[in-house]
Amino acid sequence: MSAPDGHDSPADDLDQPSRRPQILIITGMSGAGRTTAADVIEDLGWFVIDNLPPTLIGRVSDLAFAPGSSVTKLGVVADVRGREFFAPLVDTIRDLRRSESDLRVVFLEADDGTLVRRFGETRRRHPAGHDAGVLTGIRRERQQLVELRGLADLIIDTTDLNVHELRARVSQVLEEEAAPLRINVMSFGFKRGSPREADLLLDVRFLPNPHWVEELRPRTGRDDAVRDYVFRQPATGPFVGALEHLLDIVVPGYMQEGKRYLTIAIGCTGGKHRSVAISESIGAHLRDTTDLPVTVTHRDLGAE
Repeated sequence: MSAPDGHDSPADDLDQPSRRPQILIITGMSGAGRTTAADVIEDLGWFVIDNLPPTLIGRVSDLAFAPGSSVTKLGVVADVRGREFFAPLVDTIRDLRRSESDLRVVFLEADDGTLVRRFGETRRRHPAGHDAGVLTGIRRERQQLVELRGLADLIIDTTDLNVHELRARVSQVLEEEAAPLRINVMSFGFKRGSPREADLLLDVRFLPNPHWVEELRPRTGRDDAVRDYVFRQPATGPFVGALEHLLDIVVPGYMQEGKRYLTIAIGCTGGKHRSVAISESIGAHLRDTTDLPVTVTHRDLGAE
């Protein structure tokens, strides 16, 4: 629909922000939820093809977006089930990014124990395991996907997600208004493991821990008293200043390279005090210095 003056309406800008064919590739670890993600995008109106050999993605894209076609958004699930046909996926992604397509790559993963349990529940063989067993297959597959994981626009760790939570996460990602880069600053506690989806991971355990100050122990990094304590430490100011300067360089670089999502993970021991306070500060800096959508999440707050 066009506005009376001949220009596109704001609604059109939201529906087709880049005016280019939209292609979404869903890939990642077997058992991490690719089928669920594919079902979600199909429900959202995407034309979805499962287990398409990567060498055919370009040809299918040409057919899907040919004049007269009703397809506006193409979703492709590609994974190691394609065996020898799966290997060219990295080159295919790079070729598509040089084309006129608006390409996004979503990579799903989970930890080894979770994947072993899921395969045990379904009693299916792992596609990379052959006769060596599920765990061996998982480890082989993870090694095969290292380069592909590095090309992903978004990594979703489904270890702690049930089917409904994964559906909600994928829906949220695809229904968000288009932006050149979306940033999530995440606090976490190392004692519960590092977040796999992190693009940048910072460790603030070198700062004195408010946990050992009795009156601060029950509070969180969102409280003024804890925040003041953390930022009174001599090392905090230089550290935060250096991190802000780093992000002032890194964020424009990610945008220039076409990255769509950036997760900055900041960890302390429990994810309650230091990482929370510093994540809030970094989130505020990014909101003040960019026009990008910035969220601040606290993975382990309340988990203690």
